[in-house]
Amino acid sequence: MTSLDQRTFTQALAKVPSPVTVITTSAPSEPARRWGFTASSFTSLSLDPPLVLVCLAKSAGSHQVFTSTEKFMVNVLAADQAHIASRFASRQADKFSGGDMEPCEADLPGLAAAAVRLSCSSYDVADGGDHSILIGRVEEVHIGDQGSLVYYDRAFVPLSRERQLVSR
Repeated sequence: MTSLDQRTFTQALAKVPSPVTVITTSAPSEPARRWGFTASSFTSLSLDPPLVLVCLAKSAGSHQVFTSTEKFMVNVLAADQAHIASRFASRQADKFSGGDMEPCEADLPGLAAAAVRLSCSSYDVADGGDHSILIGRVEEVHIGDQGSLVYYDRAFVPLSRERQLVSR
């Protein structure tokens, strides 16, 4: 077997649709101090206990914060929220400047109009090569009525609620 080059690997993964999420947290003693990042490497892990995982690059500026936090919020973006994904994927100083985040479950910063919000307590952090795997125990859930946003072939693709219902 030949070794796989990084370019081929990323090209292959681009063909796999992934949910678009913004992961947020705040300082327990200073709720106005907030951090967030966009992740498309998010999935459910376990039903009992209810666990999810999200991957964060070790080179990310917020890596230390998220690997040591006690809780975080998974905001699954709605179909019309690609601009929020882009902002939280950037290196701009204040990713929260859009005014779309508010205190939600567990007083964590969240998107009121998210397709889904999952308030998580930190369960574990695992090594994943050049990423850390953040495992969260889901404590509270909010389900919106909007369609979701996915990342496919290096582009944001909105899924309408109607499209989701037709396929059932």
